[in-house]
Amino acid sequence: MRRLIRILTATLVCLVLAIVIAASVLPVNIPFTGLLFGSSVDYEQDGDFQARITLPPGYRINIYATDIADARFMQLTPTGDLLVPSTDEGLLFLVKRDADGDGRSDGVEVLESGLELPHGIWLDGKDLYISEEHQVIRYRYEAQSRVLSSKQVVLEGLPAGDGHHTRTIKKGPDGWFYVSIGSSCNVCIESHPWRAAIIRFKPGEEAPQVYATGLRNTVGFDWRPETGLMYGVNNGRDWLGDDFPPEELNQISQSGFYGWPFFNGDNVPDEDYGDDPKAADVTPIPPVHTFLAHVAPLGLTFLKHQSGTPLEGAALVGQHGSWNSDVKVGYRVVSLHWDEDGRITQKSFAEGFEKDDDVIGRPVDVIDAPGGTIYISDDYAGAIYRVTYDGD
Repeated sequence: MRRLIRILTATLVCLVLAIVIAASVLPVNIPFTGLLFGSSVDYEQDGDFQARITLPPGYRINIYATDIADARFMQLTPTGDLLVPSTDEGLLFLVKRDADGDGRSDGVEVLESGLELPHGIWLDGKDLYISEEHQVIRYRYEAQSRVLSSKQVVLEGLPAGDGHHTRTIKKGPDGWFYVSIGSSCNVCIESHPWRAAIIRFKPGEEAPQVYATGLRNTVGFDWRPETGLMYGVNNGRDWLGDDFPPEELNQISQSGFYGWPFFNGDNVPDEDYGDDPKAADVTPIPPVHTFLAHVAPLGLTFLKHQSGTPLEGAALVGQHGSWNSDVKVGYRVVSLHWDEDGRITQKSFAEGFEKDDDVIGRPVDVIDAPGGTIYISDDYAGAIYRVTYDGD
């Protein structure tokens, strides 16, 4: 037994040393301990956190909830609670509303466990949809009593294993449910038609159909209220340097093809697949806006409750932050603003999650609650932040 313990200890030490060596050699530029185990925050750090994060004038931020492992996509309930899947832990968290008015959640508890890489979540009346890696499941959720019941599978056969494993689900204004599925690789020609695509379905009514393709990893998508048009933020391929390809905002249309793996950015041929014969048979749609390379945009939310504020008519994008870059980029939330001619302007919204190579957070999703409160999830710190506007 002692010999076995020594062997296991030596193996662990070698693994840690290998990770440290890799971190010093490869252009992976976030803290490796955080990449493996995450960071954390607590309420005692709130003052330091508020001093560190910069926002436009009139906005305030504070730590709303903590100890939410791998907090990414969120769903607001009619009673003001937040439901948050934990992808890595296979959990569904209930983040209770701030009933006592102190600016913090009244508590966090686990509603469900044993899920398979849950990521996307959507509450449609009392039907709660969760997208796991390989399927979409549905529960009945009673918001007043906070009771979850009646689990059933509503969509099977999502391609699993290899590459990107998160699946985002949202219901569109047309009544269809949309699911984004990332690629199985950095760059390749997929064998499964649902990979690097967005599909849609109607539970019990319509068979799944491919909606848009050529989207390497469009984690976040949403519909602009003013036009009803669908937009998605796409993560481009790696290993082409610090400055290329740019990450993308695409206006997503039915049957649209958006370039991957044959084209990057503004339809620039890929150095590995740009001369593939199949590239000549497709016409890619260019992005309507681009971000810096490797910022990893994940969440995209059009804001509906910001009338009279600088964010009226805007969208917020959580930039998760780079790993495949010698210089850290991202680690922030940006706002996108449309003018009357449809031109898009990008502005900084929440900065400071990375400062002088020190990373304390990686923003993901944004919730725009009735009344104007904004919630931001952070899977690195396992936290949710609350942003309010007082106009001062």
